[in-house]
Amino acid sequence: MLFTIVVFVIDSLIVAAAQMILFFVLCLFAKISVKKIFPHWKSLLFLMLLVAVLQILFGSGLFTAMTICCRIITLVVLLPLLTMTTEARRLSYGLVRLGLNYRAAFIITATLNMIPSFENEARLIMDARKLRGVRSFEGGGFFSRLNEYRAIALPLMIKAMRKAQIASLAMDSRAFGAYKTRTWLLEDRMAAVDYLAFMFGIIFSAAAITANYLIKG
Repeated sequence: MLFTIVVFVIDSLIVAAAQMILFFVLCLFAKISVKKIFPHWKSLLFLMLLVAVLQILFGSGLFTAMTICCRIITLVVLLPLLTMTTEARRLSYGLVRLGLNYRAAFIITATLNMIPSFENEARLIMDARKLRGVRSFEGGGFFSRLNEYRAIALPLMIKAMRKAQIASLAMDSRAFGAYKTRTWLLEDRMAAVDYLAFMFGIIFSAAAITANYLIKG
């Protein structure tokens, strides 16, 4: 959460680029492959090009466009750095320990868990359409691909609603949310390496904000 705030606070290209590189290196140290970090790199590249063109056309300048692109990449890198290194139950437990209501913590972690599931569902739908002779993703133009995404969205939404209904029935049958507090089978405690990582995060954030202020000032 602190890193996400810092991403939006920093408006210096040098600091934003350094932050982007650091988080990317942390992902590599966590043994997260580049394909998992950027599963949709073409869409990401298109988004950054669009942002750059709009910023240049409206007079913000090339450096501002590059800074925003660094922010986008940093946010993209932060998500797998969180979800692929931390179990969902540990993330929920940590959020509750921070003072968040366990219902809200469950919603956050359940949403994060559904992202790869929806990606798999979308891939299955795309494969099914390819078997039926649809070739928009292979040789079609931009607008044909855009129309194909619209065709994929409807069955994906139906599957999402079905999963949400099944999950709600399972939660109601277990009386989830009936009590203000809940007990946990998991009992994690902060270890020395956790305190070191926490201190590194605070020191890095303070250093990044200070460097941003000095460069912009």
